[in-house]
Amino acid sequence: MDRQQPPALTTVTAGDGGRPAAGRRPGWPLVLTALALLTALTVAATVLRANGTLAAWEQTAVETSAAAELRLGYFGNLTHGPALVGLENGHFAEELGDTTLSTQVFNSGPTAVEAMNAGSIDAAFVGPNPAINSFVRSQGRSLAVVAGAASGGAQFVVGPGVTDAEDLAGRTVASPEFGGTQDVALRTWLTEQGYEVDGDGERAVAITPMANGQTISMLRQGRVDGAWLPQPWATRAVQDGARVLVDERDLWADGRYPTTVLVVRKDYLERHPGTVEGLVRGLQRSVDWLDEHEDDPALLASTLNRGLERAQTETLPVETVAGALEAIEWTTDPLADTYPQLLADGVAAGTTDEASLDGLVDTTVLDRVRAGSEEGP
Repeated sequence: MDRQQPPALTTVTAGDGGRPAAGRRPGWPLVLTALALLTALTVAATVLRANGTLAAWEQTAVETSAAAELRLGYFGNLTHGPALVGLENGHFAEELGDTTLSTQVFNSGPTAVEAMNAGSIDAAFVGPNPAINSFVRSQGRSLAVVAGAASGGAQFVVGPGVTDAEDLAGRTVASPEFGGTQDVALRTWLTEQGYEVDGDGERAVAITPMANGQTISMLRQGRVDGAWLPQPWATRAVQDGARVLVDERDLWADGRYPTTVLVVRKDYLERHPGTVEGLVRGLQRSVDWLDEHEDDPALLASTLNRGLERAQTETLPVETVAGALEAIEWTTDPLADTYPQLLADGVAAGTTDEASLDGLVDTTVLDRVRAGSEEGP
């Protein structure tokens, strides 16, 4: 399918009278007119600034419209359940109206964020740490977190040779990808246990990034001794003989931390806020649907499995889905209070740099969606 070009932006420049006809020069009257208009605009800006209204006036320079297309990234994980349901049940497509929705499946947050930074996708469901990394490296220009999707659902599972944290010295463990949310959590936890991550000392532990499906096989073969995994991979590993050493919920206040959030390119959000609002409305419907059917494991498994098939990911038995969902909370709340700690963990793990996160979480659209939901039809 050929991608349609977004609507052209119309800008108005002071004194823009078009290109002069060949052989003619504008002359002093036109120059003086332009100077007078520029002076008037400067005075107007001064007055508006004094009245505290300049920001709203300046926003008229950005032409907003419904986007012709929205390109969405997501993973074939159960922690991306709202994305799976939103696509399978048509919530996103219905709320986006005439905007064409196309999707791309990723295996890790850093890869999805790279695609967003390259302009290949407009929005994505990712973990919070890759979002933080992109925001910091772009000095706040790349993306914004506009909503949450899932809290919880990540666990550190270990093989039969590991009975407690003291058994990890000299061993190799896995994470989905360097700099990803589970990778940062694993590095942070190992450091807190007194281990030297990827070092050479007596208490060294090596971390090998690998795809989640490959990790299950490597755990079974004893080629890695543990892995910090999202759902359903953690539950699959346990059903395959591993056991949970750490449930990440136990490391956070009230057991809540963001596992999956919805991020949007900032330039896309600025030009197409209505389209992003439609996407968030679809997300809210998906979260509500998951909550409404939590007592129907067969229906949940059937719908989520169709979503996994769409994502070209292996489908799961009902009991695997049920076990995995016990560790996940669906929420559009991005849990913004956790981001300073997530940043500190990333800095300590060496995956990001210290920086201000002002502007990373933008709930303007989410607040409108929630207000509309509360008002009802």
